[in-house]
Amino acid sequence: MSKQKLEFTIKIDSEKCKGCGLCISVCPNELINKSKDPNNSGYYPVEIKGDYECTDCKHCVIMCPDVAISIYQESNE
Repeated sequence: MSKQKLEFTIKIDSEKCKGCGLCISVCPNELINKSKDPNNSGYYPVEIKGDYECTDCKHCVIMCPDVAISIYQESNE
């Protein structure tokens, strides 16, 4: 029986994000950085770095005061 590998996808709602950077400071894998492009409100939201491997610690989700981050679980067999 093979072990199921779980992958996690981070979704950031760039229109909700005000770019405070709190999620950047708590991510243990340094997966998040600030965007160079502003959103429609003029804030520079955060974005996920290219290839990443989220461990589902949810530190970013918990820290986000704007509730702009969510993590989804996907399974690969």
